[in-house]
Amino acid sequence: MTGSGYKLAGLNFDFFESSLTEKDGVEFGLCRTPRGKKLVTLRKSENAVLPSFEGEFSETAVGDLHICALNPTNARELRSWLDWLIPRPLGTAASAGMGDRIGLATPGHVRAVKSTRTVQPIFAQQSIREMSRTDRTPQQVMDDATWGVFQEGWQGGVGADADHLKTPEDIDYCLASGYTFFTIDPGAYVNYGAELADSGILTEIASQLPKDVQPQKTGLLGMRFEVEGNRIEFNENALLRACVKYGKVVDHVAGMYRHLVSVAGNHPYELEVSVDETDQPTTLLEHFYIASELNRLGVQWVSLAPRYVGSFEKGVDYIGDLKLFEAEFSGHAAIARHFGGYKLSLHSGSDKFSIYPIVNRLANGRVHLKTAGTSYLEALRTVADVDPGLFLGIYQFARDHYEADRVSYHVSAELSRAPLPGDVIEPPRLLDQFDAREILHVTFGSVLTSKRENGYPVFYQDLMSCLEANSEAYAANLEKHFIKHLQFFGKEN
Repeated sequence: MTGSGYKLAGLNFDFFESSLTEKDGVEFGLCRTPRGKKLVTLRKSENAVLPSFEGEFSETAVGDLHICALNPTNARELRSWLDWLIPRPLGTAASAGMGDRIGLATPGHVRAVKSTRTVQPIFAQQSIREMSRTDRTPQQVMDDATWGVFQEGWQGGVGADADHLKTPEDIDYCLASGYTFFTIDPGAYVNYGAELADSGILTEIASQLPKDVQPQKTGLLGMRFEVEGNRIEFNENALLRACVKYGKVVDHVAGMYRHLVSVAGNHPYELEVSVDETDQPTTLLEHFYIASELNRLGVQWVSLAPRYVGSFEKGVDYIGDLKLFEAEFSGHAAIARHFGGYKLSLHSGSDKFSIYPIVNRLANGRVHLKTAGTSYLEALRTVADVDPGLFLGIYQFARDHYEADRVSYHVSAELSRAPLPGDVIEPPRLLDQFDAREILHVTFGSVLTSKRENGYPVFYQDLMSCLEANSEAYAANLEKHFIKHLQFFGKEN
């Protein structure tokens, strides 16, 4: 298999050149056919092991030929042959989670990673919440990424992020599909009342915390720390507030970690702790408390996502005072170094171009960037370019569903500020208007899953058909957009 026009047994295979590879006497390639993409394998020697793929099998003059569908069984078998497709832990090297809500974005993501060579990539990444909204499973997300990585021939290593997990069952669900990066979301356990409660109430609440996170267990009372010029002092009041606000968070993360350890066996894994989906910024003292307690309880993690100052809204640049952000992020980076040098994670991190240089410099390259919806927006940009009517139909639908869909997201877009569909002259430019961009961003679940009375999807089939027919345009848009993200990361000072 040496070219896109390679002929075998009278058939003409239109291969994706980058996919062509050989392992132990078997050649592999991904090809285009009138019925969609197919996996093609050729066993050239009778002494080579015959792969256990499902598909059309034939014996030819040059070897045993398999033409196979891109299904879960074949994805699993392909990973067993080509170990560079198997997700692995990435450690503290700069990394980025790409996020793909429709399953077609990985080729573009890979091309951006190849172009920049700045980060370790996570192509399979989706939160449990997003999976439920898109009617996808962890296995579908994993397999879609596998086929994309194979198509583009990326052999530089990949991770796989089971994002925003809340229960042990979430861990089990994603572990069974081969994920290696487990992001624990303990946001439901934050006690916001600690901010304003008096000392008596704090003492009472603290006494009811799980025994492993009682204030007296922390060893922090009366302690003072100088962390690269940041003074952190745990007087009684400060410790009580931290324990009451985040004690159950720490206990939950520790419990989730112990569960992960117990069920993972020999499966490799790494942990991220996320406290970013909270109403209030994480103070330096609170960050120190969380890290100190997780460390005391034996939790090992590679990245942590505090709630930073300012606004990290979906699909738009950072909103806030850049000087204040830089000062606060500097303190968070110092605490991360104090506890061993884990990465600081940027959730809702897409399109935050104004802070990327600050973050990478202050964290000395130890950053994890997490994106999700920006790839969906580039899909819509592609549709806007080639089928404006379909795009404007999606936009009108998104406007109609925005007020309901925005509830679980931190966004500030207003319908009154977004152009009406009938006033749009250049549809692709709508993706650059702040309010329209956020409206389109948070309504993805409704757009992708809504059905007509006859059960036929309102948009999903047309959207996917359009993107598949214009896959190179979509990949080009993604590559361009993600190069803008990734170029800032991975260079240590």
